[in-house]
Amino acid sequence: MASFLTYATTLFTLFSALSITISAFSDELATMRIEKVSHLHFYFHDILSGKTPTAVQIAGPTKGGFGATIMADDPLTEGRERGSKLVGRAQGLYSVAGQEEPALMMVMNFAFMEGKYNGSSISVVGRNPVMHAVREIPILGGSGLFRYARGYALAHTVWYDAKTGDAIVEYNVTLLHY
Repeated sequence: MASFLTYATTLFTLFSALSITISAFSDELATMRIEKVSHLHFYFHDILSGKTPTAVQIAGPTKGGFGATIMADDPLTEGRERGSKLVGRAQGLYSVAGQEEPALMMVMNFAFMEGKYNGSSISVVGRNPVMHAVREIPILGGSGLFRYARGYALAHTVWYDAKTGDAIVEYNVTLLHY
């Protein structure tokens, strides 16, 4: 009888340990995610003029130039036209950081509000040398479907009004995320 109890106790201990190990492994598998690649294409409308600008200067010299800092809540649209379908907002700051070459320092969140990316955002932080035909700007994070995002945005100005500073910029974004 004593050997049966010892045998039963040993089996119970082994199965308990095995059950805990399988449970921990199962939980680990459930939280593992596969990295995805997403490609986004949209247009950024930066409007400094008119009665309802989407970007306003908040600091720096009054006539712009080095040190000028702009707060923006710019529409992101599906097409180039201003009335095109709204897919999100570019919210944040950019400053004129270049003294010899026009370059912006961008710190912005692109918050998406349409389709499968509704409620998700990406963080765009980096240098934007605006006179280059195509600029590469880093993506340093995100939220929602873009949690742990990293990647880059290629920006290309498709329209610019030198008198007002208004611009439309095409963005092609490549993201790695979970």
